[in-house]
Amino acid sequence: MTQRKLKYGQVGGGQGAFIGAVHRHAMALDGLYELTAGALSSSPERSRASGAALGLADSRNYPSWEAMLEGELKLPVGERIDLVNIVTPNHLHYPVAKAFAEAGFHVVCDKPLVHTSAQALGLLETVERSDVIFGVTHNYTGYPMIRHAREMVRSGQLGELRKVIVEYSQGWLATKLEDTDHKQAGWRSDPARSGIVGAVGDIGTHCENLMSAVTDLRLEAICADLTSFVPGRVLDDDANILLRFHGGAKGVLHCSQIQTGLENDLRLRVHGSLGSISWCQENPNYLEFTPLTGAKQILTRGSDYLCDAAKKASRLPAGHPEAFIEAFANVYVGVAEAIHAKLEVRELQPLEGDFPTLEDGVRGVRFIEKTVESSKSTQKWTAF
Repeated sequence: MTQRKLKYGQVGGGQGAFIGAVHRHAMALDGLYELTAGALSSSPERSRASGAALGLADSRNYPSWEAMLEGELKLPVGERIDLVNIVTPNHLHYPVAKAFAEAGFHVVCDKPLVHTSAQALGLLETVERSDVIFGVTHNYTGYPMIRHAREMVRSGQLGELRKVIVEYSQGWLATKLEDTDHKQAGWRSDPARSGIVGAVGDIGTHCENLMSAVTDLRLEAICADLTSFVPGRVLDDDANILLRFHGGAKGVLHCSQIQTGLENDLRLRVHGSLGSISWCQENPNYLEFTPLTGAKQILTRGSDYLCDAAKKASRLPAGHPEAFIEAFANVYVGVAEAIHAKLEVRELQPLEGDFPTLEDGVRGVRFIEKTVESSKSTQKWTAF
C-alpha cells in the first residue's frame, strides 16, 4: 500500500497493561499506522507518563479519553487522528466507541464489544449514521491458515458441514489471582468492569467468532453450563456449550481458564461430509485436512497452493514461523484498506477489508447474553 500512514489515538494500553502494546506492535508491523495521540490510563498521571514513554507530543498526550476527543476535534481535519484504538477494560468500550464514532472518527475496539445488546445495537445505529469504519479485534481470524480454512469450507471442499468443535483452554486463573495485585485478573473477574461473564467474555467470544468466521454457520439454539470453580469467584471460569445451527449442523464450544498447565490452547475442528480440518493456535502455521478418501494432509503457511487470502496474510516463506502479532496485524491491514477506500471514495477491491466487523461484535454480545440465559434456564435448549 502506498497511501499515507493513518494517524491513530489509543485509549487504554498504558503502563502495566498487556494487550495495548500488542496492538501497537501489530499496527506498526506493516507501516500503515502512526501513534499520534493517546489517553493511555484511567489515571491522568499514569496516562501522561505512559504517553511520554511512548514519545507522544505533550499536546497530544491526554489525561483522559474525553480530553483526547475534545482536543482532536479542535484540530484541523487533516491534522486530527483518523481512528481511535480502544484497548480498555470492557466497561469503557461503549462510551468511548460511541463518542468517537458520533464525532466521525473510525474505531477499532477490543472484544467483547460492549456489555449489553442494547448498547451494541445503539452503537450499530451510531456507526451507520456516522458512516465510519468499525473493526473488532478478534485477532485469531487473521491467521493465514484460518483464512485458508475459511476458503476450504466455503468452496465446498468439506462438503455439507455436520459438526464443529471449538475449544479454548487456559490455566492462568486456576487460583484466585484477582485477590493479588494482578491487574488483568482483577478487572476480568469484576462484573462492573468485565460484564456478566468471565471466561465466556474473555475467550469464549473468540471461540464463537472463529467458528462463525470459518464456517459461516448461524446459531439456532444453545445449551450452556457455566461454572465458577474457584471459591469466591463471582464470574464463570469454565463453560461447556452445546450448539445447534440452522441447516442441521451441531457443535460443541468449550472455554476454560482453570485448566492447570494449559496456556493458550485454542483449537478448531470442522467436520463435513467430504472431509475434516483441524487447527491449533499454539501451532498456527499448519492446518490438517483429512479427506473422506485419501491420506491426511498437512497444509503449511507460506505455500503456493494456499488461497489468495492466506497468501496475502503471510509475510515470510514457509518454515519461518509467523504467529500472534502477525495475525493481529492482518486484522489491522484490513481496517486500513477499508479506511483508505472510504477516504478515496471508492469501493473495496477483492481481498481488501478483511477484518471482524461491528456486526460480528454485536453477535458476540448476543452470544454472551444467550449463554448466561441458557445456563440459568431449566430448559435444555435456549433459542439464539
